[in-house]
Amino acid sequence: MPSPGRPAPQVVAAPDDPRVADYVGLTDSARRRAHEPAAGFFLAEGEKVIARTAAAGYPPRSLLVSPSRLADLGPEVAALDCPVYVASYDVLEAVTGFHVHRGALASFGRLPLPSAADVLAGARRVVVMERVTNHTNLGAVFRCAGGLGMDAVLLSPDSCDPLYRRSVRVSMGQVFSVPYAYLDRWPQGVDDVRAAGFRVLALTPDPAATDLGEIVVDPDERVALLFGTEGPGLTEPVMAASDERVRIPMAAGVDSLNVGAAAAVACWVLGRRP
Repeated sequence: MPSPGRPAPQVVAAPDDPRVADYVGLTDSARRRAHEPAAGFFLAEGEKVIARTAAAGYPPRSLLVSPSRLADLGPEVAALDCPVYVASYDVLEAVTGFHVHRGALASFGRLPLPSAADVLAGARRVVVMERVTNHTNLGAVFRCAGGLGMDAVLLSPDSCDPLYRRSVRVSMGQVFSVPYAYLDRWPQGVDDVRAAGFRVLALTPDPAATDLGEIVVDPDERVALLFGTEGPGLTEPVMAASDERVRIPMAAGVDSLNVGAAAAVACWVLGRRP
């Protein structure tokens, strides 16, 4: 239950209740991509992710839960200083557009993003993503980066939003732990990464590229891994701007890995440090 002293939970009985406007149409990804950043908020789904979001310092706007979930909220979520709305699963589904089986959603305000220069200044291993538009894949990349020794993620301007609900959930909150920023100039941003002292490696299935296992990296060397969009991969101008093209060796008949899986392999190889 919410902590003593918090406002009492408020029952939401109709899906058109304006108090839950932040949660309307969560399955309409085009609408959400356009609406959430402009309105300055994002959503977290599931109690673990909500707790990690709050711990990362994002200001809570509201919490939307089912009656059963309200009864056993953990202390981190119960202590959120925001309105708590309670709705039946039928109302939750009508509001959001899907069955909210985790029974808990929260809306949080966004924080200002650091500049790419600030992110690079404190990093030695970074992931750079070009036009990754699948939120599930982006969340997987953040989870790999956080778990396998990478210091930051940089995004081209046309990459999708790391704070989109699906990215947050798939990353298991690593979008809050791994610093990230957008490279406003693209593809010139790759040159900015190199100018910051990074060796830039472009991941590609090209058989002429260097085998990832042959790459030798000094422990203190600054390295950036470039990954491209689903399907086409990195564009030629970006690969041309890299220092070296690198491939993950594949079994016969298999062209390449999903970008999330490729990031896991490359981050494991190059994110390790003695």
